[in-house]
Parts: sequence; C-alpha cells; structure tokens
Amino acid sequence: MAKVKTRYVCQNCGYTSSKWLGRCPSCSSISSFVEETIKEDKNISKASSWVKHDENLVIPITKVKEVKHERYKSSLFKSFNDFLDGGIVKGSVNLFAGEPGIGKSTFLLQLAKDFCKYGKVLYVSGEESIEQISLRARRLNALDENILVVSNNNLLSIKETIEKIKPSFLIIDSIQTMYLPYLESSPGSVSQIREGTAFLTNLCKALEIPAFIVGHVTKEGNIAGPKVLEHIVDALFFFEGDRFSNLRILKSFKNRFGKTGEVVVFEMQEKGLKEVENPSEFFLKERPIGKPGSVVFPFLEGAQRPILVEVQALITRAAFVTPQRKSQGYDYNRLSIIVALLEKELKLPLKNFDIFVNVVGGINIKEPAADLPVALAIISSFLNIPLKENVCAFGEIGLTGELRQVRFPDMRTKEALKMGFNEIIAPPKYKDIKEVFFNVFKKEKTT
Repeated sequence: MAKVKTRYVCQNCGYTSSKWLGRCPSCSSISSFVEETIKEDKNISKASSWVKHDENLVIPITKVKEVKHERYKSSLFKSFNDFLDGGIVKGSVNLFAGEPGIGKSTFLLQLAKDFCKYGKVLYVSGEESIEQISLRARRLNALDENILVVSNNNLLSIKETIEKIKPSFLIIDSIQTMYLPYLESSPGSVSQIREGTAFLTNLCKALEIPAFIVGHVTKEGNIAGPKVLEHIVDALFFFEGDRFSNLRILKSFKNRFGKTGEVVVFEMQEKGLKEVENPSEFFLKERPIGKPGSVVFPFLEGAQRPILVEVQALITRAAFVTPQRKSQGYDYNRLSIIVALLEKELKLPLKNFDIFVNVVGGINIKEPAADLPVALAIISSFLNIPLKENVCAFGEIGLTGELRQVRFPDMRTKEALKMGFNEIIAPPKYKDIKEVFFNVFKKEKTT
C-alpha cells in the first residue's frame, strides 16, 4: 500500500515546507508555493539503486587509480570537441538550455546524425510528434536508421525503452515535459523536474549512456525549475543569440570533465547550424570604418580563444527631462556607473543626453574587461571623433577612474595583433581614464 504525503514546494527555487507560506524564505518570491502529493511505494524501483558502488569503501585519495574517460568526438562540429575538452564523456549528462526557437532541438538532431557512427541514438520528445521530428530531420539532412525517435513523456516507460534498445546516446527534449507517475505534481513542476533529472542521471550513469537534456529558461534568462537542477547534471550549456538573427553562441557554464567558460559560435542556415571557424572575422566583417562610437573589444569568456567583437555607442540630446540609458549585450547597472564616472572624471555633460550601448552580434558581455571599450565608445560618440581603424581596447575601470588589469591580457593582445589591430589601449600602458582621454582624444579634439 502506497503511503501518501503532502508538502508545499516553491515553484521558483524548490524550497519545501510542510505548510503553505505567503513568501518563500529562500528566494523571497510571493505566492509561489504549490501543494504537492507524493506516493511512496516500496515496490517502485528507484533510480539510485541502479548505481553499483560500495558505500563502505574508504581509501586514501593517493591510492585512487586514475580513470581515463572514454570520449566520443564530433566530426561535424570540430570546435565542439575543443569546447568539451576532447569530446562527450561516456555516461555524462549534459543540460542544454536556451530560449524557445534558439536552435536547441536543431543542434541536438544534427549531433544525433553525427554520433550515429558510434551506435544507436534514442531521441525522446515530449513536445513534438515523431512526424514533426522526421520533418525537421529531412530538412537538416539528418536521416539515419540508427536514429530512433519516440514521443513519450513518462520516464518509467522511457526507462523500459532504454533498457530494451540499449542506445549509445540519449536525447531528452525537454525535461520540463517529462514526469514520474508516482509524483502527484504536474509535468514542469519543481518536484518533477528535480526528481526526473536525478532519475535520468542515475540511469545514464548506471548504463554508461551519454545524455543530452533540453531545458527551458524563464523570462529572466534562468533555467526553469529548481537551482539544484544545475548541480545534478555533469555539464551545463547555454544557447544565446537573437532569434531573428542567424548567429548562435554556445557557452559552457559548467563541465565536470573539462573547462568552463568556453564559447563556440554557430551560424543558422537553411540546412541547420554551421560552425563559424573564425568568429573574430565573422563579427567584424560589417564593421563601419571611420564612424564615431565604434570600438573593437577582445571578448574572452573562457580560456580557449578570444573573439573580437564591436562595441557601439550612440549619444543624442535627450528629448525628455529624464535621459534614457539603454544597453543591449552589456550590463545596464555597469553602464550607469561608467556614465557617472565619465561625468565626474572627464567633466563630460552626459546628464542631458540619451545613451545607447550595443554589442554587435547578440553577444552578452559580463566580464569587467569591457568597461574601457564601452567608455571609449561613449566618448567617441559624444565628441563625434572616430577611433583609428587599427585600435583595440580592453580593461576594467575602477570607481576612482583607475584602469585595472584583466585576465589573459597577452592572449587578448595576440588575437588583436593577429587580426591587424596593432594599437592596444589597455592597462598597464594607461593608468587611468584621464590618461586615455588625453592621449587618444586630445589631439583630435584640439584640431
């Protein structure tokens, strides 16, 4: 006889309480608790029992043998292998997150065709029918007898299919549509997402099947579901880019078997995603020459290779009492700090002007190394003085106007010189923003 329990779960962060609460004590969200009923049945085979290990085995770490993980390499996306530090690890669970329509399903279907050489690939969809998957596969030229598709969202039924077929790869699209029957909550709830991901993780590790799980994101850009979901999986990848643009960026935020912070750039074409071999050249091919408000910045998320991107600024006289401050691809709060700093240190009257900042290509920059390029773009647009064609800039700006070193300056400089930018504006060559202003703009401003 199954034992029934009731609990209340915050749908924002996954906090659990025995009674309903108006405000979540963990994330402070209001009216986010939903009642959930759980049936605990001893006859149900739990996923954690599949993992074979000795819980009582305790040995010194120096005597633990080194394990070389078997990896599967992609022949379609060669930079993706470097992105994963050598390829997909056997038995790993990888979460792909991104906005709807960004290309997650397209990318995974192309990977399915690519990895057919290693064996059967099971594509499980809880959102589309097998006819819809087949239609997309024909468009992408991703048809193969080793790609097996099934439209199902019952994880217990999917488990039986996996054990019967024994695929070499597993694709779940998406985790928000999957459910475990012994949980009374609906698909997409915190409990279903958390327990379902743990269920799949333990199953894949026991059978040594690498899995790709699609995850939805909220309007804030976070993965839908509890924060613990990111800790369960082995790797977390984000697809970024404008849905109305053909550019897609894949970022690595977590990877237990490789480096984090890596970036791969793709171009969405009619036949699917195509890898961009030289991202710097791709981003700068339409860059205007001799126009004020444009600065080249060596963007570096990970330690693989910098990407040269263009930072643009537009300064216009404010039409209303309160001037506008808008940014795309750059943190708005950081922009406000830089504007205030330029007003104080350089005495620029920016309070009466609208300021717009954009990072071309749909890239979202979070590293502080973009402070100096943004400041230079604002100054250039305000003074209507363009920077030289061969100028590249990077550096963090402190609240007192000083320039601070950023990580991997040599790597950024090397990439800039390789692309023909032989004049680098960066610390320690320049000490503060005043020195940059008088050395870069003083002569042109005087003339």
